[in-house]
Amino acid sequence: MRIITGIAKGTKLQTLSGDDTRPTTEVVKEGIFSAIQFDLFERKVLDLFGGCGQLALEALSRGAEKAVIIDSSRDAANIIKTNAQNTKLFSKCLVSCMDWKAYVKSVANKEKFSLVFLDPPYKDGVLDQVIKNIVDANILTDDAILVCESSITGMPEPLDGWRCKSYRYGKIYVTIFRREI
Repeated sequence: MRIITGIAKGTKLQTLSGDDTRPTTEVVKEGIFSAIQFDLFERKVLDLFGGCGQLALEALSRGAEKAVIIDSSRDAANIIKTNAQNTKLFSKCLVSCMDWKAYVKSVANKEKFSLVFLDPPYKDGVLDQVIKNIVDANILTDDAILVCESSITGMPEPLDGWRCKSYRYGKIYVTIFRREI
């Protein structure tokens, strides 16, 4: 696994061993960034289920301004920090080990994000709940983009006031929501 392009192009990323995390495959990551490639510059990124940090770090490498990367696993947070240092993007990152609900609650009505990556564990079935909490917490800019990764059985519901486009990569679905302005 590596950063595909941008200022950190080619940097290899470490991942956690075992089955606790499911890193986004290269094909899916390339598809995501092809779909949002013209919407990255100076974005403030939130990745609530960071894993190894690859989506937020790829966005930073391609011109996003800042990233907050959250993961509830201490081991994952440590891997994210290592990857941020190896890509030389650490100064643009805030990495925190905490539960997604606690983080969203802590920044409600205070922070604003313009690009959000959501890739919760498929087995938890929480994607719609996460989206609702984020929207209700008023942490999204008027031009916000939500990028959601899911299984076919966990695809998110449509959102009022948002355009939605889904892409299929084998058994993985990527749904991109763009706020209608």
